[in-house]
Amino acid sequence: MPDASATLDASLRAQLIATRDRAYVPYSQHPVGAALQTPEGEWFLGCNVEIANYKGLCAEASAIAAMVSSGSQQIATLYVIGPGKHLCTPCGDCRQRIREFASPATRIHVLNAEGQVLKSYDMETLLPDSFGPENIGKSSPMST
Repeated sequence: MPDASATLDASLRAQLIATRDRAYVPYSQHPVGAALQTPEGEWFLGCNVEIANYKGLCAEASAIAAMVSSGSQQIATLYVIGPGKHLCTPCGDCRQRIREFASPATRIHVLNAEGQVLKSYDMETLLPDSFGPENIGKSSPMST
């Protein structure tokens, strides 16, 4: 069930679609875009980038890398947009990566190709019973 609070404004929808359409996907032909917002209101975009050895960079990882490179380390909201009408949820590696920077309040919204919310998750739903920094004695946004 879509989260009514996840309605996108036209500008964010256009940015997500444009970012997805810039993805470098010569092997899978499956472009994905991501946009994340920090609790401070900063936005970071990312798209998937494939390489010949098939160890490319996912859109979520790309957006997270941009966020961390800027000095921020917490995700408030994340949007993921794929190329079709079906769910394009984060892969397992990205779920763990998102978990590293998520809090219990973080919302993850999966969109169809036109930018309409198909499904929304909190971190516990996206990656139940997850392993995180607090499991190895480090602080984490999830432990607050």
